[in-house]
Amino acid sequence: MSQAFLLTGGHNTANYAPMDESSDFSDFELMARIKEGDQTAFLALVRRHQDALVNFFHRLGAYTDAEDIVQETFLRVFRYRDKYRPDAKFTTFLYTIARHAWADGLRKMKKQETVSERVTSEAAIEDRLETHRAQAQMDARTALDTLPEKLRIVLVMSFYQGLRYEEIAEILEVPVGTVKSRVFLAMGRMREAFDV
Repeated sequence: MSQAFLLTGGHNTANYAPMDESSDFSDFELMARIKEGDQTAFLALVRRHQDALVNFFHRLGAYTDAEDIVQETFLRVFRYRDKYRPDAKFTTFLYTIARHAWADGLRKMKKQETVSERVTSEAAIEDRLETHRAQAQMDARTALDTLPEKLRIVLVMSFYQGLRYEEIAEILEVPVGTVKSRVFLAMGRMREAFDV
């Protein structure tokens, strides 16, 4: 994060002390001035606490996002400036907001990770299924190729083409019983081929 924390909008500081003087005020005094809209006081407060917050978020594990969460924290401090009560220490107020900003950031990261993991996981599953299907097809083709012609043809007609035994019997000009026994035999051979 750069030394100066940027807020959108202009800086109307005509009625307020310069930055050098603002940095001499206590947190309580700065917050009182911030409530009145003094952005110079706000920048002094940011400058005073930003490094500590960056360290805080680094220790929590936000190595790459620490500065973003610090910025979000200070934006919330400014947004909720009217909720600050003088009887509470400013650091209590600041770190309460920081903890919430951290939790929200963590939820967002987890949601993104979950979506990313789900997409990656589904892609990996689909790849494995595709590989498994391709392997199974190759294995089936290889096993099918090892069958004698008489067994292979009844199995292909029955299993792959979906023909009824009666149709196969008519096509091959053999009894239905022969078709059934050949299909049974072919399936047994295929099972043996896959068990090996």
